[in-house]
Amino acid sequence: MSDSTNPKPARKLNPALSKPVQPDEILAKVIGSTPLSRGEMTKKLWEYIKKNGLQDQAKKTNINADEALKAVFGGKSQVTMFEMTKLVSAHVK
Repeated sequence: MSDSTNPKPARKLNPALSKPVQPDEILAKVIGSTPLSRGEMTKKLWEYIKKNGLQDQAKKTNINADEALKAVFGGKSQVTMFEMTKLVSAHVK
């Protein structure tokens, strides 16, 4: 039985994830140069990936890079979605 007099405390958002960061020139070619939170940045990257059909159809966790994303991904032509966030971090100030 749950005790309704003791509700769970609200989860606190990680301030580091909501703080706007500045994309460098390489990443700005993909998502624009406006400072964004990391969450917004990831959302814009996914919009770009889906708009350009870059998600691998056989294995949805893989991203097939076009020329702009290759520059962001350090020259790699394919990365996993988990690897993508790590590689993108190198392009924020």
